[in-house]
Amino acid sequence: MDVTVATVIIAFSGVFLICFMKGAFGGGFSIVGIPLLSCVMDPVTAGGLLAPLFIAMDLFALRYWKPSTWSKPDLVLLLPGLVIGIALGYLLFRVLDHRAVAIVIAVVTLSFVGIWLVSDPKVVIRPRSSPKAVAAGLASGVTTMVAHSGGPPLAMYLLPLGLSKEVYAGTTSLFFTVGNAIKAVPWLLLARPAGNVWIVMAACLFAIPSGVWLGWRLHGKLDQRQIYQACHGLLAVTALKLLWDGVSGYLG
Repeated sequence: MDVTVATVIIAFSGVFLICFMKGAFGGGFSIVGIPLLSCVMDPVTAGGLLAPLFIAMDLFALRYWKPSTWSKPDLVLLLPGLVIGIALGYLLFRVLDHRAVAIVIAVVTLSFVGIWLVSDPKVVIRPRSSPKAVAAGLASGVTTMVAHSGGPPLAMYLLPLGLSKEVYAGTTSLFFTVGNAIKAVPWLLLARPAGNVWIVMAACLFAIPSGVWLGWRLHGKLDQRQIYQACHGLLAVTALKLLWDGVSGYLG
């Protein structure tokens, strides 16, 4: 991979945005990473570059989202499905070529945008459900392994529980800390960073402390829906570009 100024700027911006969302809302928006970085590198390389960075992001974010913000009963229900889902996602990834990977990631991303657009902001409070938690953990594990996009299934389970904003963010943060730690090894087996990728990764490390800190500082002041509107617009554009790359690869 050639390292240009544009490559470093886009990669740094993508990591900063993910870190900002981790600091502000606990995570669940890592999906922006691969589509955005795919503007300057292939999606598998982008996924391999991000996988180790997620661990650094999570460890830094846990300085702010402490155990008092974790919903431990929900995590107990969610985490087993997450582990199984990551294993299934890895097996799925092994049978796909790079063009199919690009298309799958683009479709998952666009589905995520579509679900968010049609979702009702008025959440109906529902009781905790073990089957729903297992299904959410499993779906989140598969999508986080394939596209770093485990946020939607988790949100669909957690939001109806009526958790406070702090507990929701803290629970999400720890959930993805566990998931990112587990999936780092299979991602590095699929796309082991080499050469210039390490240079870009090192540059992106500087985005982590400032991004998480700024998001956490603004947590209480931000309008979550307005921020998500802007981010989903960015997601839609980058996902369409990724989809075109994958489809044109088969047609070319």
